[in-house]
Amino acid sequence: ALEIAEKARDALLSGKFDQVRVNLPNGDMVGHTGDIEAIDVACTAADAAVKMILDAVDQVGGIYLVTADHGNAEDMVKRNKASKPQLDKSGGIQILTSHTLQPVPVAIGGPGLHPGVKFRTDIQTPGLANVAATVMNLHGFEAPADYETTLIEVEDK
Repeated sequence: ALEIAEKARDALLSGKFDQVRVNLPNGDMVGHTGDIEAIDVACTAADAAVKMILDAVDQVGGIYLVTADHGNAEDMVKRNKASKPQLDKSGGIQILTSHTLQPVPVAIGGPGLHPGVKFRTDIQTPGLANVAATVMNLHGFEAPADYETTLIEVEDK
């Protein structure tokens, strides 16, 4: 994650790009192992990488959008319908190594963000499909009509 973040930071600081997209796979890839201690290390490294990238966004006066396509490391326990941990034959907690169905957050900010930008509240089930239009809007473009609705709107201030 830190090597990826260094490359992203360098790309941002170079001034050569209008957009830098980054994938930090730590939580997902290590989450599949079911190794709780390794997941802690992986997520700590990803957090440090995100900080490095956001610091670079601040330095260049840019905008960031941080999200994920699914969860994997936030809940490592298989659960029953009542959300209680499922137990194996010997009474131990079953480890979850697959993707979760929990919603993932999205964060938008940075010094280049128009002060009137806010999240829309009229989208019933926002999701990953809404991110493309949102990114286009953050670049100052209007998304095509066949895109899913943007997650943001701008209030004049």
